[in-house]
Amino acid sequence: MICILSIVGCKETKKDTAEKISGSLAQSTGKINQLSVIIDNDLWKGSLGDTIRKYFGAEVPGLPQEEPLFSMKQMPPEAFTSFARRNRTFLKIQTGDESKVYVANNKYATPQLGYVITGTNEAEIVKLIQERAAGIISKYKKVETTEKQYRIKKSVEYIPQLKEKMGITLKIPSAYRIAKEEDKFFWLRKDITNGDMNLMIYELPLGTIPKDSSTIAKIIQVRDSVGVLKIPTTSGKFITEEAYAPYLYETLLDNKFAFETKGTWEIKDRYMAGPFVNYTIDDVANNRQFVIEGFVLAPSVRKRDNIFELEAIIKTIKFE
Repeated sequence: MICILSIVGCKETKKDTAEKISGSLAQSTGKINQLSVIIDNDLWKGSLGDTIRKYFGAEVPGLPQEEPLFSMKQMPPEAFTSFARRNRTFLKIQTGDESKVYVANNKYATPQLGYVITGTNEAEIVKLIQERAAGIISKYKKVETTEKQYRIKKSVEYIPQLKEKMGITLKIPSAYRIAKEEDKFFWLRKDITNGDMNLMIYELPLGTIPKDSSTIAKIIQVRDSVGVLKIPTTSGKFITEEAYAPYLYETLLDNKFAFETKGTWEIKDRYMAGPFVNYTIDDVANNRQFVIEGFVLAPSVRKRDNIFELEAIIKTIKFE
């Protein structure tokens, strides 16, 4: 029995190698932000599984309801065969003679990113997850963003006015339409079940949003003033939700410094709210700060993947 298993394992390894050499790897599958977790059932139900869920199922910042970073699908190692191996991202947990983290790029399909975490015992595996989770999550998110952008490219709406009036290009799905167009302001919308997804684009004088202790307060002030003026509502005002401060990060878009702000908007006195992601970009060459924001209205449904789509669109920005 042992010999038979060894022979089968050897054949699978040779097949994997042959596929890589010939370039005939299967196309990866999976929904956006879906992560396969390969781990023994007993370990998944215990403290090790709790650690995985703590980091890879952590709450997405800025959403009005709790939603996890990834929708995780757990399976034991013996089930990780054939079609199950084709998910775009996977995390494999196993015990071994040493503690290490192994990166598996396009091992069973393409594009695919997998991480194999091996530890001599559960405590070592937990330690590796705690140390490496942030970096692994960041790499997974890049893969998912690239995949989302690839899907967007299949049906892109070219809006020449963005280049003519704002000096930018964006890869925008054809389902979006122009809701409002002015000389230096655009509002784009996409209808979805029970709501809509939105992009708001405008510019500010360079230095309007400073990089100091007042950054977040200034971003809120600017987005509220623009929202109240440009986004019509039947009653109330379109503003930043007042109970909790938004999350603020620093990033790069098209190799330009940008503030990334994630939080919740609300329409005052109407009990309507939703998530937003705001990027304020230093466009020094054109002596301006460029603002592009995505926000979602979708009451009573999950919004993680909606806001992720808006982020993916925004990250295609190119300055002319």
